[in-house]
Amino acid sequence: MKRTTLSLFAATAALAALGGVAVLTAPSGADSGGGAARTAAKAPARLPVQRSMALCPAPTSSDVGETAYTAFTPAGGAKSAKKGTAELLSVAGSDKKDDSNKKDSKDSKGNKDKKGDKGPAPAGTSVLSLKESGKPATATTGRSDAPALIGSADGALAPGWTVQQSTVIAAGSGRGLHGLTCTAPDTSFWFPGASTAKGRQDYVHLTNPDSAAAVVDLELYGKDGRIKSGAGEGVTVPPRSSVPVLLSSLADQPAEDVTLHVAARSGRVGAGLQTADDKKGGDWLPASAEPAADAVLPGIPGDATSVRLVVFAPGSDDADLKMRFAGPNGTITPAGHETLHVRSGMTAAVDLGDVTKGEAGSLLLTADGRSAPVVAALRVTRGKDDKQETAFIPAVQQLGGRATVADNRPKSSTLALVAPGKEAAQVKVTSSAGSEGGEPAEKTYTVKPGTTLTVEPPQPAGAKGSFAVTVEKVSGGPVHASRMLALPKDGVPMFTIQPLADDRSSVKVPEAEQDLAMLNR
Repeated sequence: MKRTTLSLFAATAALAALGGVAVLTAPSGADSGGGAARTAAKAPARLPVQRSMALCPAPTSSDVGETAYTAFTPAGGAKSAKKGTAELLSVAGSDKKDDSNKKDSKDSKGNKDKKGDKGPAPAGTSVLSLKESGKPATATTGRSDAPALIGSADGALAPGWTVQQSTVIAAGSGRGLHGLTCTAPDTSFWFPGASTAKGRQDYVHLTNPDSAAAVVDLELYGKDGRIKSGAGEGVTVPPRSSVPVLLSSLADQPAEDVTLHVAARSGRVGAGLQTADDKKGGDWLPASAEPAADAVLPGIPGDATSVRLVVFAPGSDDADLKMRFAGPNGTITPAGHETLHVRSGMTAAVDLGDVTKGEAGSLLLTADGRSAPVVAALRVTRGKDDKQETAFIPAVQQLGGRATVADNRPKSSTLALVAPGKEAAQVKVTSSAGSEGGEPAEKTYTVKPGTTLTVEPPQPAGAKGSFAVTVEKVSGGPVHASRMLALPKDGVPMFTIQPLADDRSSVKVPEAEQDLAMLNR
């Protein structure tokens, strides 16, 4: 079977702008005139980004949905940077989603929109503006036709700029809390854990922030390999617009577990995948970390009633994985799920049941002999019968410099910190002031090796409104993190889980760029 090689996508991704203005570092020793010596004398500096982007897909088509947007930049940015601006603007949308997840018209009392029937805001309308760092800014909407948003931040508001989109859908298919950290534009996204099964509707939202059209291929992989469909090839996303695509329209037969790969032929996009299940609620499925031989999936809640693992091997070799569960007191091997074999180009899925045994933790996947890159995600269910709710945990990269997550609520947010190796990690957690007042708070935690530490972030003194949380590794070995936001309603354990990846606050600047910066002062 011929397979698309990883090297092409890796090279393309490396040359793309990843949401912040960055300068790529040239290889040391590339010339014969002493370049290696100069590099050794002056290593690339890490400087604050000058511009960041965040792309938020259309939140819902439900008449009974409420969406909150929260934008935040951590305090303490570059002192020399200009004051800066940060704003979210509405964009044009093509091919409106169907209304299958709307509440029945009889139940909704005929209300088309909670803010009147004036229609959605025109493209380019400002939805949310952040004025200062260290304090979140918020906006809400109850519109069923709320558009996708394109956001940008520059100057002092660019380093670490983060936007969270949280939607509560009260009834209908996909009922639950749908949370998403708005994505930076890129050229490649992996979504293991998607589905085209009956009773499930998964839409991938493609948002183009640029002035030229983007062309994207949507590739689906099931348990038997590539699901061939011409409908997913060469999807055009017009400039500064968003296009939703129903995944079941790309497959002839329904499949419970599939992996979606979004690959841009030209241009770049933000990609978000929203799921809606008739019985188990719904959420956004975050993209997995880039393919790697090992994977860490942090933050399985202790009261999970079902945990399903989906893994895909995109390379040319099969993958053999060892599975372990890192709980609060150490690491164990789940009985009956010691290893997993994943064939090249195919999606493997396994139901882990109540793997937590009542204790919150994380799933660790490591190469078992045969090493091959994989992407992975967990589908986590809480509740029972008609009170079930679902969220997703993708493989998450280890904390680098700093990670930020917005829209935390008092007594509703939980951090999961896991140290998967043999070395403990020390982590500093800072909670910002609230969006409506209060004082920031911080606390340092030690995560023991092979364990998951589950904590509530420190509560800001006198906080009003939502607050943001910033996580930084102080010392020690690798650590991975996620945040769970739980907003139970009417007996349904509504929740969503966001991975904490690098917040793109800084970039490496090579020697030549440093010299130019000094000349321009």
